[in-house]
Amino acid sequence: MPKPDEQRVSANEVALVAMQGTEGKGKGPGGEKWRIEVADVRAGEVYINVIQEPPLGLHASLQIYLNIKSQGRGIGRIAYAKACEASQHSTIYAHMRRSNIASRRAAEAAGFVDATPAGFTQLILRWDRSAASESIA
Repeated sequence: MPKPDEQRVSANEVALVAMQGTEGKGKGPGGEKWRIEVADVRAGEVYINVIQEPPLGLHASLQIYLNIKSQGRGIGRIAYAKACEASQHSTIYAHMRRSNIASRRAAEAAGFVDATPAGFTQLILRWDRSAASESIA
């Protein structure tokens, strides 16, 4: 929920600035990293690592972190979408705790869908470029 003195932002106010990845945060084969900015002010970061992890095996995994003052303003949903569109990967997964409702809603607003295998405790969402471009058309 936005704080009373903060407004939701529009997509044209959010910019992703490509950065050099660091260990565990976008560095390595297939890795990507961006700084999230709103009005030229750092709001957080988003990165993609290619990981080998059950139950999916080798896959691109997106992580996003927003500064506390940037949360609840719609920045996450925009950053999820912009990072996926800017990525070299055509399929991207987001792993999160089931209790992380804000991240789930942000990811789903960006086109992620539930891809959690039956019986798996962690929530796994999937974004596919082909499905995203079909929904835009």
